[in-house]
Amino acid sequence: MHFGLQWHRMLICANPNQDWKGGYCMQVFVFVLNRTEHLEHLLQEFSDHGFHGATVLDSKGMARILHTEEEMPLFYGLRAIMEPEHRSSKTIFMVLPDEKVEEARKIVNQVTGGLEQPDSGIMFAMPLTFVEGLVKKK
Repeated sequence: MHFGLQWHRMLICANPNQDWKGGYCMQVFVFVLNRTEHLEHLLQEFSDHGFHGATVLDSKGMARILHTEEEMPLFYGLRAIMEPEHRSSKTIFMVLPDEKVEEARKIVNQVTGGLEQPDSGIMFAMPLTFVEGLVKKK
């Protein structure tokens, strides 16, 4: 399956009709940040390294939705008081050329202390078949 994905990506990237970003292979980079106290620092690091155009969405994981106040009122109340920043997460996504994905990963790990930390988040990237609306920097 890995070979098939790479072959498909080569076809996409080698397409001479792609006029967006000069035919670069592009990926959507997604990071769900559970430790929202890192958000401002993370966005500043992205900006300092030339990453622009990220979209940040409020998000909430399935476990947080299923464990409502009605199911565990005492625990829910204590968690809300002791860890107010953990009631929701932030989902950050941006469209990047292939060669910038590894740099974005390093920035995330540097700012968060690494995603092996419990409840820190998840990140992934997916190849894109097309992109419209990106503005080239002059």
